Amino acid sequence: MSDAPKPDAGRQRIVHVELVEQTAIRRRPEVEHERAVALFDLVEENQQFQLVDHPDAGPYRLFLSIEDNRMVFDLRDEGDAEVDRITLPLTPLRTVIRDYFLICEGYYKAIKTASPSQIEAIDMGRRGLHNEGSDLLRERLAAKVTMDHGTARRLFTLICVLHIRG
Repeated sequence: MSDAPKPDAGRQRIVHVELVEQTAIRRRPEVEHERAVALFDLVEENQQFQLVDHPDAGPYRLFLSIEDNRMVFDLRDEGDAEVDRITLPLTPLRTVIRDYFLICEGYYKAIKTASPSQIEAIDMGRRGLHNEGSDLLRERLAAKVTMDHGTARRLFTLICVLHIRG
């Protein structure tokens, strides 16, 4: 049994998230809605977001951006001091992001004309791809960040939103 102090679980979370975009992009209303929901839910419902190299840091202010084909997680403390900057190559995520975009397009079209059972089938596929992307994100960040599944899902949504070029 270790006597080492345990990190405060209430501190190991994101309290602010902001997408840093180089240019203003006009997105479809459905995408803007998904973005707004993901931002809100990420702050309100994330259970765990802990930096492996900074176990006592947090809560975090997160600024997400894409630079040179890399996802950038700029993490700051509540006073806006830099805690860590994590970069993640987007290449391993590209296939699942592309497939997710394709199935979302099908879903948005289906909700206008398809039967409820067809919509449900497409939505199940959409959620499956979203989970796959979230799991891949957690796996790729595991050496730097420990996070719960819900937080990974919302971050994957925001990565997809940032990935849209207009």
